[in-house]
Amino acid sequence: MKKSLLLAALIVTFGLAACEKTVVTPPATAPVVVVPGPAGPAGATGATGSTGATVAVPGPAGETGATGATGSSGAPGYDGAKGSTGATGAAGDTGADGKKGDTVIVVPAK
Repeated sequence: MKKSLLLAALIVTFGLAACEKTVVTPPATAPVVVVPGPAGPAGATGATGSTGATVAVPGPAGETGATGATGSSGAPGYDGAKGSTGATGAAGDTGADGKKGDTVIVVPAK
């Protein structure tokens, strides 16, 4: 059994090696680079243009344009920053003692 399995493996290996086809690719051709030729001669100079006409007396000034419409009111401004709370004031002085005397109670009439 061991030898028949080994023999079968060798036959398959040689059979596949005999069927292998090697592909040969030809070398790639170098790309053709097109180089432009030298520049040609400069062209001839063009003819000079004619002078424009001049006006001896300018025309009258145009009329003043109409007054534009009044602009719209602006947007309201932002509220300013709020101030911080003031510090607590100093304690007041103690008042003077009142005079000693009779107590009067006033009762309203009905």
